[in-house]
Amino acid sequence: MERPRGLRTCLYDETQLELVIAEMAQRLATRLDRADPVAVVGILRRGAPLADRLVAALQRHYGVPPPMRLDLRIKRYEDDLTLLHPETRLDENEAQRSLDLKDYTVVVVDDVLYTGNSMLRAVAWLAQKQPRQIIVVTLADRCVNRLPIHADVVGVRLQVAPPDVVECNVPPYEPTFRIELLKLERAGG
Repeated sequence: MERPRGLRTCLYDETQLELVIAEMAQRLATRLDRADPVAVVGILRRGAPLADRLVAALQRHYGVPPPMRLDLRIKRYEDDLTLLHPETRLDENEAQRSLDLKDYTVVVVDDVLYTGNSMLRAVAWLAQKQPRQIIVVTLADRCVNRLPIHADVVGVRLQVAPPDVVECNVPPYEPTFRIELLKLERAGG
């Protein structure tokens, strides 16, 4: 897919984001009860490698045992925020259908919390699995949720104009780990 055209400004580079991930892991570690089993769920695409980074930081710095790790494919928007589906779609596979999360602490991770549609869909699906608790984690929160959902652990809060796009570049999908602000080129401009 071709990247949307416009002016990109780097808000956070890889070095800064490694510190953000470490801070997020510290905040998350204080919320985990060591007696409960933990499942870390990444929302595909970029939430999955972010979940892996967070798990690595939790294990390295806080001795958290390896959690159950899974990913959910949820799609409503294309990367440039073009609406793909009128309703947020979750593609459930057979293993996920029979997944038992009873008594787990579930940590759900995404790159950007914008309107809340994707995260609300993920949380609603996970709640049906009866976990002890669900902790929502996002690298970037745009602070404009339209639905009753919030992140419990936030890397950075960004208040940007509605037409602008917050792009989280996360390997392996992009070559470098960074957050950029994209001011889209206007048609005819």
